[in-house]
Amino acid sequence: MHKIQIEDCQILAHYKYSGSQRIITLASDKIPQLTKPGQFVHISTGDVLKMRRPISIMSVDVENGTFDLLYKIVGIGTVELSKRQIGETLSVLGPIGNGFKMTAKKMPLLIGGGVGMPPMVAIAQNIANNSDYDAFAVLASEVEFPFEVATSVLKTACKVNATYALMEGWGVATRLASTDKTVLKNNGIFDGYATDLARKYLQSLSVDELKQVEIYSCGPELMLEAVKNLATEFNLSAQLSLEEYMACAVGGCAGCVVKTLEDGKEYMRRVCVDGPVFNANEVFI
Repeated sequence: MHKIQIEDCQILAHYKYSGSQRIITLASDKIPQLTKPGQFVHISTGDVLKMRRPISIMSVDVENGTFDLLYKIVGIGTVELSKRQIGETLSVLGPIGNGFKMTAKKMPLLIGGGVGMPPMVAIAQNIANNSDYDAFAVLASEVEFPFEVATSVLKTACKVNATYALMEGWGVATRLASTDKTVLKNNGIFDGYATDLARKYLQSLSVDELKQVEIYSCGPELMLEAVKNLATEFNLSAQLSLEEYMACAVGGCAGCVVKTLEDGKEYMRRVCVDGPVFNANEVFI
């Protein structure tokens, strides 16, 4: 694993979205070049709170030396981060952790929920316009999406057609799901859970096509549990990115450990550096 970088990153943009969501763009010489989908940064939030916060990297721009983070205001740290202005500098550790490993299976199914959407965007960017892959993505949110909802031009077996234009532009067919009535006012969004829509997609595939599917997912624990069950239902392999509270985020404090089962033996693994991505059949959810 590469050495974790520490950089003072200038804020280039900071966008506000409904549902207490924010997207922040930071300048960096090294992080965009080193980042792999599923990795995260440990970011300072300002001078008031000394503890950093872990946030998944959503997208990178290697040419211009920038990276984007999507976060939701849920506590003191993210409240403080939301107050930071363009031009200010934040200390950033990263990229951290073991990200997703793209396998030889050519029909990746990406499932992201809430602030678990960014790693799915990162995978989509990583395989952008790659004809080797025929990917399908489901993004779910219980608040309005932090982007303009567009109408898909990429056809799939799913009847709903609301999409994220950025991912579609990369050649990744994407559909949106929610159970929130306010969100569902946007025509074309699937009324239900992400895994419900993913199941409909999987049911539309042939036996040979299913053999080419690997699931990649990040989101709240209940969603990941449903994804794990979905993988079992269709006899698919799956990689899950876990969300966990972290103190040091570099493996020293062991405050983010989870139980895993590997080769019939139980282990305690650190989400920060042993993960955050684990094989679904190895983690207890």
